Amino acid sequence: MRKPIRHGDVLLTPVDAIPASANKLPHRTVAEGEVTGHAHRLTIGDIYDSDGEWYVSAGDGDTITHEEHGPANLIGDYRIAIQREYDDENEWRQVAD
Repeated sequence: MRKPIRHGDVLLTPVDAIPASANKLPHRTVAEGEVTGHAHRLTIGDIYDSDGEWYVSAGDGDTITHEEHGPANLIGDYRIAIQREYDDENEWRQVAD
């Protein structure tokens, strides 16, 4: 059984399949840091968008990389979630890397 993978502020949760309505995106960047410019990127797999929810389809030997984290091995399909925080203005926002 595959387990969720936390890679910095990115959480990859295993799913049985990517929704059939999903569209393949033309890049391999899962999340890009607003402050540092560092990015979470796939080495082989593809990223899909389905109504604003992003998914990863990773093949054997695929990894997610980032300049400040070690690589994490992936295989299969995952839903992508970016960590959020509650700020001083009483609003939810994505964590800035």
